[in-house]
Amino acid sequence: MPRGRRIVINKKIDDNKVDSFRSLDMGEIEEERAEVEGQLSSSIEEVMEAAKEMNSRKKLNDDALKKGGLYSIQDSYELLRSKGMDISFRAFGGRIERRSIPSVKIGKKRYIPVQSLEDMLEIGDKFYSVRRAYEKYKKHNRNINYRAFIGRVEKNSIPSIKIGTKRLIPKEAIDSLSHVAKKYYSVSEALKELHKRDVEIKRNAFERRLDRNRVPHVKISGRRFIPREVVSELIEKELALRKNSY
Repeated sequence: MPRGRRIVINKKIDDNKVDSFRSLDMGEIEEERAEVEGQLSSSIEEVMEAAKEMNSRKKLNDDALKKGGLYSIQDSYELLRSKGMDISFRAFGGRIERRSIPSVKIGKKRYIPVQSLEDMLEIGDKFYSVRRAYEKYKKHNRNINYRAFIGRVEKNSIPSIKIGTKRLIPKEAIDSLSHVAKKYYSVSEALKELHKRDVEIKRNAFERRLDRNRVPHVKISGRRFIPREVVSELIEKELALRKNSY
């Protein structure tokens, strides 16, 4: 680009998905979760007390326990599946054995408080497992591998929360990051697009433009992203400027 000539793109970025990601407050989410777990513990205790009373009256059977809020393992699994939870019976049984799903043994059978099942469904509505989050994100960012994804989780650039023994990622975060992967370029990706169109610019020069807000961008978890439409406009202006300078 000839000396003394410069390109400035004036465009305000107004993106609800980006705002949604930035507004995620994991501290607040953790506090809410702690409150839910406290209430859940109290509710389960009440159900267990009722079951003990029924046991003393010799009125224990699956139907009676179900009315009292305790589901057999089979009924529990069928409830979760009917509500759309994608889990195999074997995996469900494994969680019970590892005690990540609380249960109680009454007589010769094991039962699960309905409050625990409802909590599982609510967690499933709000969070992804790390593997599931990666699979969702990978659809829009094919350049990332699982190890790199986990690295971002560990560095907190992808927010997460530990519930029980599992680390989970808010669906809202993955939805926002997937949107960014579809609609924005990272700095490296933007430079690659520029070079593909024969617009030669060094990385440090491009980053100076970002520093001076000559190229609109957003910052997410310490990384800068440029809207794809902005990169297209930049390419057009660079090529037009070069043509006019001949």
